[in-house]
Amino acid sequence: MTMVNAFGADDFARLSPAEQALIARREKVMGPAYRLFYERPIHFVRGEGVFLFDPDGNAFLDAYNNVASLGHGHPAVVEAITRQTAILNTHTRYLHENVIDYAEQLTATFPAYLSQAMLTCTGSEANDLAVRVARSVTGGTGIIVSSLAYHGVTATVAEFSPSLGESVNLGPHVRTVAPPDPYRETPEEARDRFGRDVQTAIDDLRRHGIKPALLIVDTIFSSDGVVPEPKGFLQPAVEAIRRTGGLFVADEVQPGFGRTGDTMWGFERHGVEPDMVTLGKPMGNGYPMAGLVVKPEVTAEFGRRSRYFNTFGGNPIAAAAGLAVLKVLAEERLQDNAQDVGAYLRAGISTLAGEFSCIGDVRGAGLFIGVEMVSDTQAKTPDAAITTRLVNGLRERRVLISASGPHANVLKIRPPMVFSRGNVDTLIEAMRDTLQSL
Repeated sequence: MTMVNAFGADDFARLSPAEQALIARREKVMGPAYRLFYERPIHFVRGEGVFLFDPDGNAFLDAYNNVASLGHGHPAVVEAITRQTAILNTHTRYLHENVIDYAEQLTATFPAYLSQAMLTCTGSEANDLAVRVARSVTGGTGIIVSSLAYHGVTATVAEFSPSLGESVNLGPHVRTVAPPDPYRETPEEARDRFGRDVQTAIDDLRRHGIKPALLIVDTIFSSDGVVPEPKGFLQPAVEAIRRTGGLFVADEVQPGFGRTGDTMWGFERHGVEPDMVTLGKPMGNGYPMAGLVVKPEVTAEFGRRSRYFNTFGGNPIAAAAGLAVLKVLAEERLQDNAQDVGAYLRAGISTLAGEFSCIGDVRGAGLFIGVEMVSDTQAKTPDAAITTRLVNGLRERRVLISASGPHANVLKIRPPMVFSRGNVDTLIEAMRDTLQSL
């Protein structure tokens, strides 16, 4: 999955001399592990709202970057970061009102049983901390994830991020389960089968002498191809991990902060109670901040045995950025906007599906959309080739999306939450034009 929509060596010869020179400099100094998007990579120098700009001033409509959830360079966040930078930045071993204010306002957006926050710098770090907490509290080490999950890049978290590819080995304590397939399963089949598979994974861990510690899922299953439905399908799986003494962790790094429209947090759509929720990416609208929101009884048990400290996690500047994000989300009613504009976007793509038989399924919640591309609508045959051509064709029309899923055939569309109906019209027309050209 990590190679979906990636620039490859075969694409190099088609680039301009200036593009080739910049890529050569990058590879020389940064090494071969980094990847670039698109067959023809893009050089960006500025962002504003839902647009990114290249050195020639060309504007690209950003329908992919959920990190800048409020739009690129939102003035309220820029002002908050700038103001606090000029005053003080230090760590959480000193008292500071910003940090406490942020933790209070953040946890107020959660159900009352999730009332304490632990702050980190990245989502990877948050998931790493969640594993540490779960192991300490449960005494187990086993981890259950979806079959193409991405949860981060630390050594611990990469071991349960199968989307990183076959060369990044899963840990012997990790079991994977296929997510529901709303295109090929009924809601009842999806719910029951996913619950059974999680129980099977639990049983297999036990057979190998491994005590389960946690089930962790990205509640929109982004890397698995975007699976928002059926609502409630997580319930049997959560019940299964709880019966064995393990914890349930909701990874809200991608779907959280109102992106799904109908709820603030993705797990709420399923009527389940996480023991921990991990956060990241949009938390600071681009400023590196992340964290956990945790049940106090879990924190109490962990804190009795361990101490936690993070030099930059929860610093006053991060807290200022986070406070600004929460304020803008509320004042600009961006959760409502995600609901409204997301529904308009799904309707627009559904109209395209009536024109182009390669669009097999349109699904999503709020401004998180998955579009399954197929070569045969009757057989529902995945078509990765046309997916790649469409993503790169849109790039040539200065519209940015990506792709995911086990067959690399699901368009992944998750624009900044300030996306408008007018922006949707631009996206739909670019998709129509690209599909006609194919």
